[in-house]
Amino acid sequence: MPLGARSPRQPGPSPQLRELKETVRRLLGLDEDTAVMVRQLACTEPGCPPVETVVAVLPMDGAARRWTLHVLADRITEADLRRVLLATDQDQQNH
Repeated sequence: MPLGARSPRQPGPSPQLRELKETVRRLLGLDEDTAVMVRQLACTEPGCPPVETVVAVLPMDGAARRWTLHVLADRITEADLRRVLLATDQDQQNH
């Protein structure tokens, strides 16, 4: 089930992006000083799906990291995040 899934009748803003941020923070073991941004954007590149979700991690010290998932934010699961974030971290450690 996607993170932050809720009943369509539930009032108020979706908790989706906040839950995605919290999950990114937990999966990567980030401290509270590291900014995590999640944005859903229109993709205008040829051959790109119309919407993508961008996850950015901005540490106080060190390089920023960014991942793009070509799926709506409300369809992203923890398994999706784990696959993308941790696979990329493993690739970076092996190079």
